[in-house]
Amino acid sequence: MRPILIASALALALAASGCKVSTAPGNDTSATAEQGDWPGFVNNFIEASFKASPGFAVGQGRHEYDGQVADLSEAGITAEVDRLKKTIADAQGFTDDKLTPEQRYQRDYLIAVARGQLFWIDPTGADQLHHNPASYLGAFDPSVYVTVPYAPKEQRLKAYIKFLQTIPTTAERMRANIKTPMATSFVDYGKSAFGGFVTYYPGDGMAAWKGVGTSEDQQALKVATDEAVAAMKETAAWVESQRAASKPNFALGKEKFQRMLADTEMVTTPVEELERIGRADLAANQKLLGEACSRYAPGQTIDACMLKMTANKPKGGAVAGAREQLAGLKQFIQQHDIVTIPGPEEAKVEEAPPYNRQNFAYINIPGPYEKGLPSVYYIAPPDPSWPKAEQDAFVPGQADLLFTSVHEVWPGHFLNFLHANRSKDMFGRVFVGYAFAEGWAHYSEEMMRVKGVGGGTDETLIGQLSNALLRDCRFLSAIGMHTGSMTQAQSFELFQKQCYQDVGNARQQAARGTYDPAYLNYTMGKLMIRKLRDDWSASKGGEKAWKAFHDQFLSYGGPPIPLVRQQMMGGKAEAVF
Repeated sequence: MRPILIASALALALAASGCKVSTAPGNDTSATAEQGDWPGFVNNFIEASFKASPGFAVGQGRHEYDGQVADLSEAGITAEVDRLKKTIADAQGFTDDKLTPEQRYQRDYLIAVARGQLFWIDPTGADQLHHNPASYLGAFDPSVYVTVPYAPKEQRLKAYIKFLQTIPTTAERMRANIKTPMATSFVDYGKSAFGGFVTYYPGDGMAAWKGVGTSEDQQALKVATDEAVAAMKETAAWVESQRAASKPNFALGKEKFQRMLADTEMVTTPVEELERIGRADLAANQKLLGEACSRYAPGQTIDACMLKMTANKPKGGAVAGAREQLAGLKQFIQQHDIVTIPGPEEAKVEEAPPYNRQNFAYINIPGPYEKGLPSVYYIAPPDPSWPKAEQDAFVPGQADLLFTSVHEVWPGHFLNFLHANRSKDMFGRVFVGYAFAEGWAHYSEEMMRVKGVGGGTDETLIGQLSNALLRDCRFLSAIGMHTGSMTQAQSFELFQKQCYQDVGNARQQAARGTYDPAYLNYTMGKLMIRKLRDDWSASKGGEKAWKAFHDQFLSYGGPPIPLVRQQMMGGKAEAVF
């Protein structure tokens, strides 16, 4: 997805938050607060966020920030913490009697965004910039300049060179900021990620600009690349040097995990209750899977049943299969009147570039300030160096791929952002949250299966459940690992034995939970959306009102779901499952 200030994008979200903000005229929120100018306050917050987070701004389509990165010095981090705290206090100064009902909602949305950003960098919160090297990865990732055709290549090359020139300083600041000993899983991830840039910059990073620009540009590219490679080699070596002293100390702890939920998603439900809810969802999905497998693969184990589903591969491979699926999914949405498709845009399907194949599938969606750019649904091919059996196993079954296409495009992320980019408020276009975005995409999988996508076959059901179970184990692993009731090894076992993931995926997912404690938001968001839908539509005709619900839900942009619940149901903003 396009860069958004959510915890799933730790590599961008956290790195993008640690910058001293300019006090240039027109960006002083305290002045607009004193004057009672709410629209000006909102606009100034957006602009100040872009100044603080140039990478975030570029992802939204504000290319005057091209080539710039956040100031990740200690002074820069402190200044950003102070800015966010002051913004929250100033926004709270706009009391209900000074605002219209719509502006009160906007105020609460803005405060929620600021609190969420603050949590990740506040020394009293997660303090990720002092502990987790993964939080800096966005400051080293130049993919927007390579993959997004927002300007002629000659212009993007100059921005790319300027970006590369910032890398040595940022790497030095990261090494100065990170407190040791590090968590062992952070060492593993950091070494792999920084080592990946060592390979990418002189490889695909240089190849992308072959023959572009002047000879002077090419020479500047070579110099900047060499310096960036040297910085990443030094950083990868430094991370690895921390291994001997590293410890399994990644957990936020119960108190901070509970605060994370409240500050980033306005969820105050006790973690014990959340764990009970998650286990109930896991059990319900396991029951459905067992019933489906008894019909689809009678007498066989669940593992054998899943292998049978996976063996039915998309014709022509995953990219060709996904292209065919998208047309059918869009037609299904229209025929069943599920949700409004607000424009003519289509998502392209392409093979993922070599430097970005750590996930099987993802989508790049242009930001609200971009005009006429395509969205691209990327699918990674198997590594050609793998044995043929492993390459074959990497390609998902048709049913599994179908729900990946649902999640990424119709009616998941792509449709979500078609609506968000048409929100009447720019704030809702710019700030789309983790649980809203991933919750909607994951909710879409289950909802489309209920509506009968794929013909309602058992194979289709098993494909949907394979995705749902993965997210259930993320939910339980996030809670368990970060509140102290589960080790990383136990999470690995959970993914294998309870959610039927292969060894490699289970290992990857357990590791992700150590540095992305908010990856429970897929299931948490889905459950809140499903409950809100059922409560809202109960007096409006039940399932007949689902389209109206979907349209109204998506119209808000991307605030915390409890705030959407307040707008649609009245009462206070709270999480209901």
